[in-house]
Amino acid sequence: MDLKTLTYIVVGLTFVLYIGIAMWTRASSTGEFYVAGGGVHPVVNGMATGADWMSAASFISMAGLIAFLGYGGSVYLMGWTGGYVLLAMLLAPYLRKYGKFTVPEFIGDRYYSKAARMVAVVCLIFISFTYVAGQMRGVGIVFSRFLEVEIVTGLMVGMGIVFIYAVLGGMKGITYTQVAQYVVLITAYTIPAVFISFQLTGNPLPQMAFGSTLSDGSGFMLDRLNQVVTDLGFAAYTAGNKSTIDIFAITFALMVGTAGLPHVIVRFFTVPKVRDARSSAGWALVFIALLYTVAPAVGAMARLNLTTTVQTGAVGSPEGNLSAEQRPEWMKRWEQTGLLKFTDKNGDGRIQYYNDGNKAFAEKAASFGWKGNELKVDNDIMVLANPEIAGLPNWVIALVAAGGIAAALSTAAGLLLVISSSISHDLLKGAIMPDISEKNELMAGRIAAAVAIGIAGYLGYNPPGFVAQVVAFAFGLAASSLFPVILMGIFSKTVNREGAIAGMLTGLFFTFGYILYFKGIFITPMAPNTPEHWLFGISPEGIGTVGMLLNFAVAFGVSKVTAAPPEHIQHMVEDIRLPAGAGTAQSH
Repeated sequence: MDLKTLTYIVVGLTFVLYIGIAMWTRASSTGEFYVAGGGVHPVVNGMATGADWMSAASFISMAGLIAFLGYGGSVYLMGWTGGYVLLAMLLAPYLRKYGKFTVPEFIGDRYYSKAARMVAVVCLIFISFTYVAGQMRGVGIVFSRFLEVEIVTGLMVGMGIVFIYAVLGGMKGITYTQVAQYVVLITAYTIPAVFISFQLTGNPLPQMAFGSTLSDGSGFMLDRLNQVVTDLGFAAYTAGNKSTIDIFAITFALMVGTAGLPHVIVRFFTVPKVRDARSSAGWALVFIALLYTVAPAVGAMARLNLTTTVQTGAVGSPEGNLSAEQRPEWMKRWEQTGLLKFTDKNGDGRIQYYNDGNKAFAEKAASFGWKGNELKVDNDIMVLANPEIAGLPNWVIALVAAGGIAAALSTAAGLLLVISSSISHDLLKGAIMPDISEKNELMAGRIAAAVAIGIAGYLGYNPPGFVAQVVAFAFGLAASSLFPVILMGIFSKTVNREGAIAGMLTGLFFTFGYILYFKGIFITPMAPNTPEHWLFGISPEGIGTVGMLLNFAVAFGVSKVTAAPPEHIQHMVEDIRLPAGAGTAQSH
């Protein structure tokens, strides 16, 4: 059976599974729509949380980043996993005990202010739409390559599937759909990694193969990879390529951003007890680790296979580069998506894949007719193309396509639900129509989800960067806006509403403005995105750390010069941290 037909069958079967679960678990009340009724088992919630959080960035883009950044890509592994420790220890149990439906609702009550709640809604929408743009881009990439349809068509299909199980099922439907999606994505990620690990090293465990010797006797995998890439003028794979301050800033922004992501936090409102919230976070780490411990090996193997495919002999020799006529079918197929491009700049009919940024190497390469790098490879294709590069069976490639879609859709659904609930529960019921009936609130939530899906599709077609980069921006926005006020709301009795509002707005606008200044989204960047132009040498991916510090400073500073929180609010803060009591999610 050909790859396209097989992919349609595998992806189609997963869609039938998701839709079936959504229909079976359809939400019938606001409690089920917002927090799945508050009765999800912690193991089930941990698995759903893993799928919710391991987005297209984790499945599709993270190993691609590691493939090309090498050691520098470790910031994503450290930041995203470390954030769950913060979430489990500092936020999840206390928010669960407080027992509200949404993060903005907690902020509005804690800071005794509808204005604070509305600002939190604005922050949440900024974060969620930035994040969901990366997920929809992932959906478009998978559809355009494996199902051979236009990206717009792929986005429309993805939007339709999310519409069915997010709008009908709400959090209840999303939770059990995400369990199925986790099984699909972890299977799809692990099987090809095992195949390729055994193929390259004879060791089927990717985590062990990462440090093993190659089967062809050419030495350790990482030593061989270092040699291959440095021969082509690239930095050594195991060498650092970021400044220390930028590594710290990105890692920290990703950590606190993880702890401040509203679609992840809301998952801990779905369990029965406070201790279940901690247990859920622990199980989520276990399920996440199954993918994250494999990702470094996947990135290294993908880079090695890609480079040795293109560079078939000694650098500079007439037959050292792959002939354009002999390039494998997988390259031709990916060229059709526009995510891999070959331009024969010197007209020699061979693919010269060298580093444009290495001036010393460029001078050397000019002696054998090089006129610039001729191969452009998008980070986001590496995991998806890896099985094809390695020549694995079609069923494995089809499974990877299904896994990539599962990862993107699972996170997109969670994000769209928090957007929906913030509009229907926080904006509509909390401010505009406080007497709205539960039935009408549920309908408003579904309408808001449908509109959000349409906007998400547009952002997926016009994303501001590659998947993991877009997601890193979302984490930076969460780190600089929501995380500080949630943390201060739990652990500080002195921060008041004026401080919280000023802090959120300062962190959000500073971070978003910095990203716009260097990256642009709907506008042309106003400055080159290079280290010499960055503030303190911190990239846009890491600027959320600075935004977070500004948020804390402004919040505490403004609170010092304005009235202290009311007595009952200070008692509430103390009560949140008391170990007794589980709290029950309820509507207000």
